Amino acid sequence: MLAFDPGTYRMVQNGSMDVAVNLVESYLRLNGYLTLSEFEIQGRAKDGTYRTLTDVDIVALRFPGDVYAADTHDIAEGRMLLIRDPALHLEDNQIDVIIGEVKQGEAEFNPGLSAHQVLHMVIRRVGWIYGSELESVVHEVAAHGLAVTPSCSGATVRTRLVAFGRTSDVNLHTISLSHIVEQMTAFMSDFDDVLRSANFKDPAPAFLRLLTKIGFTVSKEK
Repeated sequence: MLAFDPGTYRMVQNGSMDVAVNLVESYLRLNGYLTLSEFEIQGRAKDGTYRTLTDVDIVALRFPGDVYAADTHDIAEGRMLLIRDPALHLEDNQIDVIIGEVKQGEAEFNPGLSAHQVLHMVIRRVGWIYGSELESVVHEVAAHGLAVTPSCSGATVRTRLVAFGRTSDVNLHTISLSHIVEQMTAFMSDFDDVLRSANFKDPAPAFLRLLTKIGFTVSKEK
């Protein structure tokens, strides 16, 4: 059995994506999210010059509906291929927007993530889904880390801050990398027959897929 500690797994940067960000992005995509990663936010200073305010590690958008590992049309076994992680707290008829901070250490938020300019820029990027004023959404997320507002389609939109990293508590605003590794490897093992022809090109899921293919069981170190 391989003991996996995401907090100690590093990747040489050389301009490439942090492996923890790559892991989180792959997990969210697996669960049906559309993603932007390492989203750099530019802001204008009082002197008229522009500067980088922060990098937002993950922006993820998920529309309501089930996600399946493969297209089986009307075959009854298709129900067994449903992908859904309860840790994401998905609600029926609700669009989920995650603004995420990814840490290889403790799961915590960069104070700049909740700055008005940063949230305004991110939320405006997906502003077409909202049926309410963006300023009210920004205010709620900045103040509480969460806003549940009407969408433009009749559903609701949940916009939330989520910290990914090392933590013993998995909730609406915190998800551990250990949980993500366990979910990813369990999915790869459960749907091995589906994924035999799949080509994982990103480093984090490719490495996890290799481990499951050669017979390793990945578990959190006690």
